[in-house]
Amino acid sequence: MEVRQLQFFRTLAEELNFTRTAERVHTVQSNVTAQIKALEDELGSPLFDRLGRTVKLTDAGRLFLPFAIQALTAMEQGQNAMQAGSEPSGPLRIGAPESVLTYRLPEVVSAYRKRYPLVELIFRPTFDSSLCNTLQSGSFDMAILMADAVPSRHFQSIRLRTERVFLISDLNHPLAKQRIVKPADMAGQMLLLTEAGCGYRAKLDQVLAMQNIRPGNVTEFSSVEAIKQCVIAGMGLGLLPAIVVAQELRQHKFKVLPWAGPSLDIATHMLWHEDKWISPAMAAFQALMQEKLEEAETPRLAIAGALAR
Repeated sequence: MEVRQLQFFRTLAEELNFTRTAERVHTVQSNVTAQIKALEDELGSPLFDRLGRTVKLTDAGRLFLPFAIQALTAMEQGQNAMQAGSEPSGPLRIGAPESVLTYRLPEVVSAYRKRYPLVELIFRPTFDSSLCNTLQSGSFDMAILMADAVPSRHFQSIRLRTERVFLISDLNHPLAKQRIVKPADMAGQMLLLTEAGCGYRAKLDQVLAMQNIRPGNVTEFSSVEAIKQCVIAGMGLGLLPAIVVAQELRQHKFKVLPWAGPSLDIATHMLWHEDKWISPAMAAFQALMQEKLEEAETPRLAIAGALAR
């Protein structure tokens, strides 16, 4: 069993596409196919189902994946440890919710690349509920979590900041005219929410469940941008962090509802497994994240104006 076979397997398990895998590992597609076939022959089980143009992990592939990731991670950590006194380098895999990836990380990434050009940053969008498994398996070196508390004692963490979270509506929605909006006002309402597993969506779900309040309908989206456009179109109420809707608030496209229920604001943490060796690349990213997110502020004028209207 060769290291490159494990590398090809891990990448193909992420991409589920031979062409994209070949591009990522800088080889030709036929080489990826040959190496995966050799690995399958050695293990005695097919790792992928090839159904026309569709590629899926088999049960054996899903079973083998965490062991392959752990082996590759251990080797990468060993290589990085030998270079601990040098400039940060090597791959750094980070998982984060879409809202953080899109609205908090670009400035951090830009500054990081300028300071540490030898580090290969790899970001993956993920929901808060799946972070424990990905950190445990070694798929991510660290992750950004939006939650009030760290979910496991096996993780080390740094609390970065608290994000304000708003219920928003189009300008003509009946609730936009009320002085206050209570949890009971959510009964029968059309809600446009992120998928289950999102930290701030879970807070609203908990509030409604504890008070036995049933919305009229819940439509789930994997994209915060889609939620914004549907709110503007008058399709229902949305729940999003203030940083996500700041531009639309400046443009007077939304109304922030004067929520009188339990706070929906949520903390943002940076997590890594307690057994994870903190490489120079990780340490540098952690320091820069703290620096930039402590400096970052949600545009106050836009929010104040939206709340006042």
